Amino acid sequence: MPLKEKNLIRHIRRASQRSAAVTSTGAGVARTGIGIGIGIKTGIGDDCAVLSLPPGHELLVTTDFSLENVHFRRDWHAPELIGWRCLTRGLSDIAAMGGNPHAAFLSLALAGDVPQKWVDGFFKGLLDLSKKFNVPLAGGDTAQSPSGIQADIVVVGSIPKGQAVLRSGAKAGDAIYVTGRMGGAAAALEEFMESTKTKPSSGKNAGYFRPMPRLIAGQELRQQKVASAMIDLSDGLSTDLEHICEESGVGAEIEADAIPRAQFGPGNQLVPLDLALNGGDDYELLFTSSKQVASKLGGVPVTRIGRITKSLGMRLIGADGKSRKLKAAGWEHFAAKP
Repeated sequence: MPLKEKNLIRHIRRASQRSAAVTSTGAGVARTGIGIGIGIKTGIGDDCAVLSLPPGHELLVTTDFSLENVHFRRDWHAPELIGWRCLTRGLSDIAAMGGNPHAAFLSLALAGDVPQKWVDGFFKGLLDLSKKFNVPLAGGDTAQSPSGIQADIVVVGSIPKGQAVLRSGAKAGDAIYVTGRMGGAAAALEEFMESTKTKPSSGKNAGYFRPMPRLIAGQELRQQKVASAMIDLSDGLSTDLEHICEESGVGAEIEADAIPRAQFGPGNQLVPLDLALNGGDDYELLFTSSKQVASKLGGVPVTRIGRITKSLGMRLIGADGKSRKLKAAGWEHFAAKP
């Protein structure tokens, strides 16, 4: 069973303060390692956090659920990985806008059968990632859940006024790019589901379950004014590309052989095309551009996989050169299961 609420909040507050995410000077200014400082005048302990926005910037706010038996399973995933991935979801959204993250807020509901050791592991993972980008945990809420664990992460960031990279800016003729490689997380999870011996948090699978949000790559794209539209790849390439097409009023054509697929398994074989297209949980960036794009951004490889078309709908060009309709088949809540 977790600590009682007041003790739990004190425990979380101490853990957050011990984290290297915040360095306090004077009134307590926290600085991100990759962004512009934001003042956190009041954090955990009051009814609201008090933040000051950098001059000439607009506010970015994103929120994402991590739900037991939907996004993770306690018997499959170590609590440290669940905490890490919880924060990744919010930071990846900030990256997709080209923004700077400044503070995180967590609402955590715990069932009575969740041990305090699990809670400590969860916060260790979350705070480990927060240290990497100097994004302090500035507040949130705790509650008792009737069953299971529910974690809602909110990340607050900023963007220079008028510079947010939206989903709606793609134009016909733009090239389509992705960072990194596709399908690794889905392949690791699929392998684990077929085996009872290896947890996805162990061994060489660990990298796929501890994804790194592409914040620096997103910021470079925004600063260089390269990306016309952008989205993070959390629900699967096909589904997230469809979001770009719908918001921009365009279509897309991608080449199957151009999609950079993750290597996996004992023989380091490429993951199946289906997982690269629809697997999700890669937390890479997909963006469109009419300009020359560097082969690496933020130290991460960038690959051109297709182009934006005037005609609506998505098409996949196979190795044989034939084009077929591409349906969005990634993750979607409330979708009917086969």
